[in-house]
Amino acid sequence: MLDTDTKRRIDTARDILVGKVPDPKSQVEQITIALIYKFMDDMDAEAQELGGKRKFFTGDFARYGWAKLMSPGIGGHELIGLYGEGIATMPQNPGIPPLFRDIFKNAYLPYRDPETLKSFLKIIDEFSYDHSERLGDAFEYLLSVLGAQGDAGQFRTPRHIIDFMVEVLAPKKGEVILDPACGTAGFLISAYKHILRTATESSPLTPDEKGRLATQLKGYDISPDMVRLSLVNLYLHGFTDPHIYEYDSLTQEERWNEFADVILANPPFMSPKGGIKPHKRFSIQAKRSEVLFVDYMAEHLTPTGRACIIVPEGIIFQSQTAYSALRKMLVNNSLVAVISLPAGVFQPYSGVKTSILILDKSLAKRARNIAFFKVENDGYGLGAQRRAIDKNDLPDVLTAVKEFLHRDGQDIQDENQTSCPSMLNALIERGLALVVPKEKIAANGDYNLSGERYRVGGPQTGSYPWHKIQELIETVTPPCKIQKTAFGTSGRFPIIDQSQDEIAGWINDESALVYPVKPLVIFGDHTCAVKLVDAPFAQGADGIKILQTVDALDPRFLFQVMRARPLESAGYQRHYSLLKEMEIPLPPLEVQKEIVAEIEGYQKVINGARAVLDHYRPHIPIHPDWPIVTLGQICSVGGAITTDVNLTLSYFGADSIESSTGKLLKNQSAGSQRVNGPVYAFNGERLLYSKIRPYLNKLTVVNLCGYCSSDMYPLLLDNTKVQITYLATYMLSDAFNDRIRCYYERTSIPKVNRTQLFSTEIPLPPLATQQAIVAEIEVEQALVAANRELISRFEQKIQTTLARVWGEATPDA
Repeated sequence: MLDTDTKRRIDTARDILVGKVPDPKSQVEQITIALIYKFMDDMDAEAQELGGKRKFFTGDFARYGWAKLMSPGIGGHELIGLYGEGIATMPQNPGIPPLFRDIFKNAYLPYRDPETLKSFLKIIDEFSYDHSERLGDAFEYLLSVLGAQGDAGQFRTPRHIIDFMVEVLAPKKGEVILDPACGTAGFLISAYKHILRTATESSPLTPDEKGRLATQLKGYDISPDMVRLSLVNLYLHGFTDPHIYEYDSLTQEERWNEFADVILANPPFMSPKGGIKPHKRFSIQAKRSEVLFVDYMAEHLTPTGRACIIVPEGIIFQSQTAYSALRKMLVNNSLVAVISLPAGVFQPYSGVKTSILILDKSLAKRARNIAFFKVENDGYGLGAQRRAIDKNDLPDVLTAVKEFLHRDGQDIQDENQTSCPSMLNALIERGLALVVPKEKIAANGDYNLSGERYRVGGPQTGSYPWHKIQELIETVTPPCKIQKTAFGTSGRFPIIDQSQDEIAGWINDESALVYPVKPLVIFGDHTCAVKLVDAPFAQGADGIKILQTVDALDPRFLFQVMRARPLESAGYQRHYSLLKEMEIPLPPLEVQKEIVAEIEGYQKVINGARAVLDHYRPHIPIHPDWPIVTLGQICSVGGAITTDVNLTLSYFGADSIESSTGKLLKNQSAGSQRVNGPVYAFNGERLLYSKIRPYLNKLTVVNLCGYCSSDMYPLLLDNTKVQITYLATYMLSDAFNDRIRCYYERTSIPKVNRTQLFSTEIPLPPLATQQAIVAEIEVEQALVAANRELISRFEQKIQTTLARVWGEATPDA
């Protein structure tokens, strides 16, 4: 249990850093590095007290000792130099083990403010090193601030879901336990705690068994940052030599022949554009990461191995060849149960719907059934705040799962034992469980793993009948002159294509038009985008499906369902066959209309908030008395072109930045973006400015050690003259861009060169005025952020409305 003092210290450390290090992951890294630095000094002091010798801060490294940093006489700039040099050179320290070298690899101090560093180190000084569980819990709390790593499709797994999955598998001493996408090692830590907890007083773990256990917990992750955090997490839980490796399970082969008795994972399921390019040893040929990861884990279990894997809904029902082949392999070889989680478990980071696959290779050979379980409540509200509630299906589902596994996957009711107490039967009666013969799942050849479709009479959730969408629609083929006289016979008409967000063009040829009798739903066969159209239009050149609903289905209801619960686009391929197989509940028409009215009310609020986001731009009212200077007088290019790229450091290109806002969209390593150079290398706070003609409205502020495209300038500012947020805001203004536009309108060269940029004039008020302007902008941006929260809340209200129709748990709105 995390004590309040430790939690307070961690929160205070983050609060001190947030002004200089806004990125949560960077905050965690800075606190991690400082804690390990302090703990090494603590261990040296303890060794001296026991009559031993210091081993970390000795020789040339003695001058970096913690006592030197905490000396009352040290000056601010001296402290910055000493600590910054200490963490940067620590990997060369011959007295530290390889684990610590990995922790300090590429460490640096991302700010140069003495007061911030003094305050930060003062808080770190309140921590002291020991091997207690308390310190490990403190670090796990620190990791919890990481939240989502959305660019890679990673979402932090809630602790109670991790513990639930560990309890399902019940790992034992002597078993090799693997997480092939380990993140911060949450599953491995939970498995370790389970083994310690279940060791009885009569049979406790011996020192040798604890030592072997440390070698049997293994983790892989593609991110060097996650590997470093995992190493620290395990170290603080008493593992002096944790086995965590920087390794891409999908594209590297070095560890292919290593197997595990227990696999626990919530791997990232976002595939890059063009898909994954795996090596050739996978049994399922696929480019989607979710297929490959599940295949990897199924293939790397020992003959008696078992696994718990969180998967996105696409694994459950998508009909593409790779998905069907994967499900067939799982059903035939290892799958024993599927647990459906509510759409909200990963809030506030994502509302993605997920399930847990339970694999057991030994049991699967004997079991003739697969069990399906549904968790409607997990003990927390399913809204953005995830507040604790008193409804929790997890304990009952855990009991029922273990009961099913104990009976070798046979249905209790099949054995005429319904009179005995059975949680499995109780959940079946409540509609939260279903036991299905494997033959039934295999019957139609697609091996669909949605339990509801196997209920007697078809899927029935809530009080409404379910239908496949193909039963409720027919396609319209243009030209289609239905009730043409209901509309005008002249004028321009919109062309609708795959994008659907914007009108693709206009047409005057009435012979090519579709005239809707009632609203039509337009489905992008490649993009999965949807649009509702109730006026004449023409079909664009690329494939769209024009859907007309049967009388029992309000087209507005279908549109709201398809928009709120969309198919996931899997690249430039056709998805209409998937759409037709989707099943939806069909309330009476009057109920459909009520639902549409409710959702449209929420959507109006969302649209209004989005309009604020779309139209807000920070504005600086220019005073005529302000001095005018050139950019070259207040900044320089703060980086050097290089081809020697450290693939673990961050890289930024034009696609990393949102147009016209200064918002950083992603921060990925150079390795993950396959950067070869030449690039600009920089270290510290920089204003990254794109110099390419189409992207002159792209700039952002970063504060780290990394690289940017050679088509950008990493601008280093003279902070005695200009405040970086002021300059960034002005450089996004129309006034500045009009000046820049003059350069490239007079030439065919697609770039703005350094001379042109640095000769551009800007108004420069005194620093105090700049700071006041920035403060006002920050207040405005806080209001804009509130609109983002409003959008999130009302999108959740839409999901809540549909959840009632689906008969699902109602998330907190």
